Amino acid sequence: MSPSLPSDSICIFLCSQVLLAWSLQELHADQETIVKISAAGQWMQCSASVDILLLLDGSYSIGKRSFERSKHFAGKLCDALDINLERVRVGVIQFSSTPQLEFPLDSYLTKEEVKEKIKQIVFKGGSTEMGLALKYILRKGFPGGRNSSVPEILIILSDGKSQGNIAIPAKQVKDGGTVVFAVGVKFPRWEELHMLASEPTEQHVLFAEHTDDAANGLYSALTRSALCRAVGPGCKIDSHPCERKTLETVKELAGNYMCWKGSKRQDVVQMSLCPFYRWQRVMIKHPARCYRTTCPDPCDSQPCQNGGTCVPEGLESYHCVCPLGFGGDASCAPKLSLECSVNLLFLVDSSSASTLEGFLSYKAFLKRFIQAALSKDSPVNIGVAQYSSDVQVSVKVGEYKDVLHLVKGIDGMHFSGGRTLTGNALQYVAQHGFQSAMAFADVHDDLPRVVVLLTDVGSQDAVVEAAKYARGRGLFLIGMGSELLRAELDGVTGNPKQTIVYSSPQDLFNKVPELQKKICSIDNHQGCQSQSLDLVFAVDASAGVGRENFQWLRNFVSSSSLQFNINRDVTQIGLVVYGGRARTAFALDAHVTGSALRQAIGHVPFLGGSASMGRALLHVHDDVVTVQKGARPGVSKVVAVLTEGSGAEDAIVPAQQLRSNGVSVFVVGIGAVQRDTLLRIAGSPDYLIHVSSYDDLDNYRDFIVERICEEAKRPVNLCKPNPCMNEGVCVLRNGSYRCECQGWDGPHCESSKAR
Repeated sequence: MSPSLPSDSICIFLCSQVLLAWSLQELHADQETIVKISAAGQWMQCSASVDILLLLDGSYSIGKRSFERSKHFAGKLCDALDINLERVRVGVIQFSSTPQLEFPLDSYLTKEEVKEKIKQIVFKGGSTEMGLALKYILRKGFPGGRNSSVPEILIILSDGKSQGNIAIPAKQVKDGGTVVFAVGVKFPRWEELHMLASEPTEQHVLFAEHTDDAANGLYSALTRSALCRAVGPGCKIDSHPCERKTLETVKELAGNYMCWKGSKRQDVVQMSLCPFYRWQRVMIKHPARCYRTTCPDPCDSQPCQNGGTCVPEGLESYHCVCPLGFGGDASCAPKLSLECSVNLLFLVDSSSASTLEGFLSYKAFLKRFIQAALSKDSPVNIGVAQYSSDVQVSVKVGEYKDVLHLVKGIDGMHFSGGRTLTGNALQYVAQHGFQSAMAFADVHDDLPRVVVLLTDVGSQDAVVEAAKYARGRGLFLIGMGSELLRAELDGVTGNPKQTIVYSSPQDLFNKVPELQKKICSIDNHQGCQSQSLDLVFAVDASAGVGRENFQWLRNFVSSSSLQFNINRDVTQIGLVVYGGRARTAFALDAHVTGSALRQAIGHVPFLGGSASMGRALLHVHDDVVTVQKGARPGVSKVVAVLTEGSGAEDAIVPAQQLRSNGVSVFVVGIGAVQRDTLLRIAGSPDYLIHVSSYDDLDNYRDFIVERICEEAKRPVNLCKPNPCMNEGVCVLRNGSYRCECQGWDGPHCESSKAR
């Protein structure tokens, strides 16, 4: 048949997975400077009409393990073929002592069917009679193919160690118009593979050990031919130096020894030094030239901000994997949603000294902040006040929950002029700025109260004493102004960490992410607002505690939750109550906002009965801190037990089991507890906190939360607790993990295999 190929055949580039790093590890060192292969691992998908026959070496010289590698490589090839009866057809022959047709070219209609059938091929074993396999093809052609109507490509995967003559049948196959690729497996005889391959051999001889690079080389060779001519924009076919290896037996001199030789005289023996040789199998590396298609990488421009990782999605598109706290847009802009539950009041300078221009920049900043940071379910309540000689509350705290009405309220603010009485304004908002009203039923007086002061000029009245008065009434103050005003703002906030300075009106807008973090941090001792944490409260609801004291415990859990950033990316909180039995009040992933969480806490019932802390901790271990119940792999896990101490004897072993699986256990004992027993449960005095009475519990809240947050910063083991379901085995690998499943599928062995 003619070696020429149809002129209308085309290949198109489609997206595929990022190249696995191991596939290039054995390439020559100077390859690392080459442009990324096919846009970081894309493969061409050939959509031409072509018959492709795979000839798999199944002999004992290959071995079962390398045969499985050949099958894997064959599957990789199929990923980039448009397999159907009208376009690309694929068939497979396995050869050893005799050739065996695994399936003809017209058997399977889809890529998935072909790949699955290749996986099912069973290793035969036997001698390497490649010559017989080539004669089989010469005699029967491509089984299920289209004869001379379409091009034929033969891909031979072998170590080339044939027992018979291959030169003549190989030449006859190529002379018949078949394009032959020879792919070396294990430790090939390269000279024999070159004898098999079509010309130019450097483009038609590949190395299966470099799976992805060899697949790319195959398509590069097809692209250079008339079969697949289309190349993506900016892409080109390059050659590069590469190495191919094999094991060879070499003769080397081991030394010399004394030997006796005969002489012409019968009565004389001649002594001499004779060389001693030995044979040794050594790894030989053969320098070669390889071909591949290289394309521009859309990640070369480093489009991901704030430490985001760029992942290509084709020749021109990409997506960013963003670090915690970022992801406001596709390029990892700050993620600004306010998920902390606070009552927030902006106090804006509207005095003559601030000027109309400054006042308008504050209004623009407020609108941008609200539009960026306020989502539909944000638990924050926002208000706005302006001041000069007096104070005017333009939007009461919690009056509006949606962005539209808040922005309209800000638009309605007018520049007033007058003196800059910042001290008076702080005293006013401390007394009147957070007054609750029946109209604002969602506003909780027990939430933290935050005041953000926006001013760029010094106060004309006493500001430090007024700020102390405001802080004394429980206000958390944040100051924003120019560098020249830093000292006064530090005096207002009482903490330099709560001061934000900017250099220009434009720079003010850049401070939105910083302000969001400070609002949700409250102070250095309140909560861990950015630390990923799965926290479970195990609360004693037994008769020994009683209904009244159980209410104290429930309120403690609710108030403690205020100090955490509740969402799927940061802190998840679950609640278990126990008496004679243990019950999950709500799972770790049940509530994604603080307000929803606290509402659920308020409905947790009292159980009664005799306490069994051991049963509660077993319940936490088996049914709460698991992937299927919402726990997150690689996230710190803490269990905080609140108990009056009874029923604790059976909890020592379950507590140790939790710790062995990477879960920290804190025990908060209240009243006259048996300290020795609780200490054995906690495992260390650092994890046992004794509170004298229920009335005194709130005084220990900040200390308990701080200890939990410290624990959340400890290194974690991705495989503890085991994230794999159904007895899957977790295996750590390169900073990540994978689950090895028996009879199950899915990343966590969660799906049953079809039978």
